[in-house]
Amino acid sequence: MQLSEEQVLALAPDESSKKSGKELSGPGKWVSKGVNELALWGECQGSGSKPYQTQVDLVKMAFKCSCPSRKFPCKHGVGLLLLYVRTKNDFTSHDMPAWVSDWISKRSEKQEKQAEKKEKPVDEAAQAKRRLAREQKVSDGIEELLQWIKDIIRNGIISIPEKGSAWFENMSRRMVDVQAPGLAGMIRNLSEINFYRDGWQTEFIDQLLRLYIIATGFKNNETLPALLQQDIRTWIGFTQNQEELKEQTGVTDTWLVLGKQVTEEENLTIERNWLYGINSNQYALVLQFLIRGQGAQLALTPGLFVQAELVFYPSVSPLRAIVKKQINTEKVQQYKGFINWQQVVEAETTHASALPFHSERPFIVEQVRPVFYNHQWWLQDSNNAMMKIKVGFKNIWKLLSLSGGEALNMAVVGKETAYEPFGVWYQNEYRIL
Repeated sequence: MQLSEEQVLALAPDESSKKSGKELSGPGKWVSKGVNELALWGECQGSGSKPYQTQVDLVKMAFKCSCPSRKFPCKHGVGLLLLYVRTKNDFTSHDMPAWVSDWISKRSEKQEKQAEKKEKPVDEAAQAKRRLAREQKVSDGIEELLQWIKDIIRNGIISIPEKGSAWFENMSRRMVDVQAPGLAGMIRNLSEINFYRDGWQTEFIDQLLRLYIIATGFKNNETLPALLQQDIRTWIGFTQNQEELKEQTGVTDTWLVLGKQVTEEENLTIERNWLYGINSNQYALVLQFLIRGQGAQLALTPGLFVQAELVFYPSVSPLRAIVKKQINTEKVQQYKGFINWQQVVEAETTHASALPFHSERPFIVEQVRPVFYNHQWWLQDSNNAMMKIKVGFKNIWKLLSLSGGEALNMAVVGKETAYEPFGVWYQNEYRIL
C-alpha cells in the first residue's frame, strides 16, 4: 500500500490524534514491529508495564489497539502507520505474532458468518406488512408537515427567528415518530440557519421549498418516473437493501478519493467520501455511518487511488454509491476536469432540472486560483469568472501556500453559489488540503 504521511494523517479522527500520532511515529517508541501482505503491527511502550499492541488490517484498512482509547484509529494506529510510511525497510519481521493472526482470523470468520446470515430466508409476508404500515405512517406525517409549512407561508417568515429551536424540534421529532428521519434532518437544518446574518430569508425559503417539494412529491409518487420516486423516498429516509444493490453490476474503475467530510450527530459519526472515476469520468459519494466505539468497515484515504467496483443507488442523477469490491492500485495521473465555472454551472443546471432538491456534488475544475475580493475568498477561473469559497473553509492558507497565487487544477465540493476546495494538483501530484 503506497500511503503518504499526508494520507495517513487524513485517517486520524481529530486534530489531537494527529498530533499524538506524530509524537509516536519515532522508532524509539516501538518495542517491536512487523508487516506482511495482510497486516501491519507493533508494540508501543506506554506508561504501564505492558506495551500496547497495535495492529492494522491492510486489506480492509481496519485498526485495533489494546489501549483504552475509543477512537479509530487511535494515536498508536496513526503513529505506527506514519512510522511505516517513513521507514518501510525497518519492518523486517513478516511472521504475524499470535495476537495479530488471531485478530485477522476472527475478522475473516465474522465476514463469513455475515455472508451465511444473508443467505437465510426472509418472511416476505411480514416484511410487506411492515412496509405498508410504515408507508401509511409517513403519509399521515407528511400531511401534518404540509400544514406546518403552509402556516409558515400564511403567517410570513419575519417572526421565524423568534420561534426558537424547540419549535422546530417538535416537528422534527414528529417526523422521527412517523419514521421519516430524512425529513426530520431537513427540519433541524432549518433551525440551524443563522438568523442574524443578512440574507437568511433567502436561505430559509430555499430550504423550506426543498422540504415542500419532497413532501408533495411523496403524495404524488405514483405519477412520477420510477427513478425520481426512489430519490424522493431516499430523501424522506427510506433505506435500500445494500445486499440487493451489490447483486447488480457496478462501475469498475480506478477511483481517486478526492476528499472526506466527517460530522458528528450524538453517538453517530458520518463519513462522506467523495470519489472520481478516472476512466468513467464519474463522481461518487460513499457514505459510512460509525457508532462511537466501533471501527470503520471501509477505509477510503483521501488522495489514494483504489481499483474498485461501485454500485450507484437508483437516481435520476446518480451520485451516492456503495463499494462492491475494492483493491488498492498504483497512482495514475489521468483525469478530465471542467474547463471553467461556466461548465460547472451548466452541469449543476442539468442536475437541478432532473432533481431540484439535489445535494452537494464534487467537481474537478481546471486552472482556478484563490483571490480575495469584497471581504471574502473566491476561486477565479481562466475567464476571470469567480465562485465563492464556502463559508468556514479552514485551509485557505494551505491553499495559498501551494498555489502561490497561481492557478491550479482543483477538486471542490458544493452546489449552486459556493464550493469548498478539497485538493489540488501540485507538481503533478494530488495534494489534500
